[in-house]
Amino acid sequence: MKLPWKSGADVADEAPAQSVSDAATAAPETPARSGATTPGKGRPTPKRRDAQGRRSGPVAPPPTNRAEARARRKAEKSTLSKEERKELRAERNKARSEQREKMMSGDEKYMIARDRGPVRAYTRDLVDSRRNFAGLFMPFAIVLIVAMMLPDFAFYINFLMLAFVVFMLIDSVILGRMVNKRVRERYPETTDGGLRLGFYAFTRAMQLRMMRAPRPRVSVGDEV
Repeated sequence: MKLPWKSGADVADEAPAQSVSDAATAAPETPARSGATTPGKGRPTPKRRDAQGRRSGPVAPPPTNRAEARARRKAEKSTLSKEERKELRAERNKARSEQREKMMSGDEKYMIARDRGPVRAYTRDLVDSRRNFAGLFMPFAIVLIVAMMLPDFAFYINFLMLAFVVFMLIDSVILGRMVNKRVRERYPETTDGGLRLGFYAFTRAMQLRMMRAPRPRVSVGDEV
């Protein structure tokens, strides 16, 4: 506003000074910040696997088949680093080793359905307590493969193989009948028996003793 006693030059000089003063009063005071350093978080950065485990939201349902489980494992591996995949592989191998050891020791929780139950355990004990002719099948097969490289002995090899098969079948029939009889005496109410139980005993008898799973609980000649 121009007053009568002020000239135009005085009014022009006073207006910019008043605008600068008003701007300084209106601007908020901000603390000075140095751009040289960034303040730390005070905690280590979590791994991607840990961060995913703490992620909020609904939990995915378990896979319904093997194909879906493989797809999930593949997707999970694609989000992990090389070190994390190595750690995950080591953990899975350790878990499988522990499960196999518990299965070999006779823990039914880790057995397949075919080996579970007292009848199957008793059948395994009966097989493991006797010497089975079928247990010579694998060593005989190795000897037979080596002997087949000698064509001069082809006739004798065929005759020996036929005799071995006949003796193995006879011993397997005796084993199956013995197992079914003993199982009916000890577990008269069981429905597990007949040809199915006899074949189970035969397949275990064919394996080498050191390769049988679960591991034998009795020695040869023990009373079962």
